[in-house]
Amino acid sequence: MGFRLKSDKKETENKTIRFPVDVINDIEAAIVGKEVSFSGFVIQACRYSLKELESDEDNTENE
Repeated sequence: MGFRLKSDKKETENKTIRFPVDVINDIEAAIVGKEVSFSGFVIQACRYSLKELESDEDNTENE
């Protein structure tokens, strides 16, 4: 299953994070014409990554 963007509004807290300029540009290009903000994209990408990491750890434990 691939990464899919979706609208997501929940209680939030501000965090300051620095991104390399090329990553910012890539994200901004990826969200053009989509109903998702920069923050929404980053949150969804992090959640996807965390699930994949958990899945990889589960698979490693089962080997």
